Amino acid sequence: MATMSQAGAGKQRSARYQFIMVALLSLTFGVVFFDRNALGFLMPFIQPELGLNNSQIGMLASALSLTWAVSAFVIGRLSDSLGKRKTLLIASTVAFSLCSVLSGLAGSFALLLGARLLMGAAEGGFMPIAHTMVAAEVSPKRRGLAQGITQNFGSNLLGSFAAPVLLVGFATMFGWREAFYLAGVPGLLCALMMWFYLDEPAAPPKHDGPKASALEVLKNRNVLICVSLSVMLVSYLVICWAFMPLFLTQERGIAPESMGWLMGSLGISATIGSFVVSGLSDKFGRKPIMTLMPLLGLLLPFGALFFDGSLWVLAVFFFFGWGVNGIFPLFMATVPSESVDPRYVATALGLSMGLGEALGGVLAPSLAGVAADAVGLQAPIWIMAGLSLASLVIALFLKETAPSQVGKAAPVAAAAE
Repeated sequence: MATMSQAGAGKQRSARYQFIMVALLSLTFGVVFFDRNALGFLMPFIQPELGLNNSQIGMLASALSLTWAVSAFVIGRLSDSLGKRKTLLIASTVAFSLCSVLSGLAGSFALLLGARLLMGAAEGGFMPIAHTMVAAEVSPKRRGLAQGITQNFGSNLLGSFAAPVLLVGFATMFGWREAFYLAGVPGLLCALMMWFYLDEPAAPPKHDGPKASALEVLKNRNVLICVSLSVMLVSYLVICWAFMPLFLTQERGIAPESMGWLMGSLGISATIGSFVVSGLSDKFGRKPIMTLMPLLGLLLPFGALFFDGSLWVLAVFFFFGWGVNGIFPLFMATVPSESVDPRYVATALGLSMGLGEALGGVLAPSLAGVAADAVGLQAPIWIMAGLSLASLVIALFLKETAPSQVGKAAPVAAAAE
């Protein structure tokens, strides 16, 4: 089975086009997370007006994660079958922008739930297709860096920094419904730019014989490892978002303002890691970086549990611990795309993203909540530590795919024969 690393004989895009494509895809995925995170930031305004209870708020978050997971696989598979990457990408962008407007029109929990279900379905397919385009168009030597920027840079810059400031300020001045309308506008502008500036990537070479099923793609060792890492680390991610603020304020007695700065350090870490971690994997290999970062990921839960010194030092623990976020593009996109036949890249990416979102994004917060009710808020933090350790062990079984390292291994193997 030919891999993406081996499929480099086609026409190479110009450096200018590669830059524009990665920048535009990163910007658009930033808008995706701007829209996705809008509900959480606007919930203090929404809850009293719609009379929502905490269970309903949790259902709204899980609903989007569920349809996001299904869409990541279904749309990824569809793009492999049709080959219309650009068309599906633009359709997805327009759809999630309209769903943001629908969220603003919702007058009840049921209508808001429906809008979030539709938004998850619209957004979930975006990143598998985007990563497939990057894998096909960007030089293999810069693939890890390009996919890291595509997935993490815009999403953290807009979703973690710009969204709370702009949306909350806008909602305070004009109302939460108008803030949802504001969130929908950038996506339409991004769809328009993609229409004019992106080209449909060349179709992968055709091969005789039946196509592989999703199950057969999942049997690829690297794909299975990446799916496992996705489940572990998406769980780590969402548990931290859901329970770390509560643990810091209620168990550690940290003031809400200080807690906000600590959590803000995660966004700074992820934005920097979007190009640093992925770039290092291009130079030193995927496996060493994907093994090291889960080890650093232990700093965050252990710092929260045991460090009693300066909050500035604790922020350093948080910053470096959250560096594990930098390998998300590697196990969700780069390694799967370098491990399978080019015809099945979006399928492999959809499996990694979809199963990670389904099992991590939907189930993990609920299970961590049950554990917190049973033994206290420290339980989810210990679960984070366990997930990080499990990820380290899983990554040890990865087969190296970085072109810089695979190229070195070939002459060595030849000399040994």
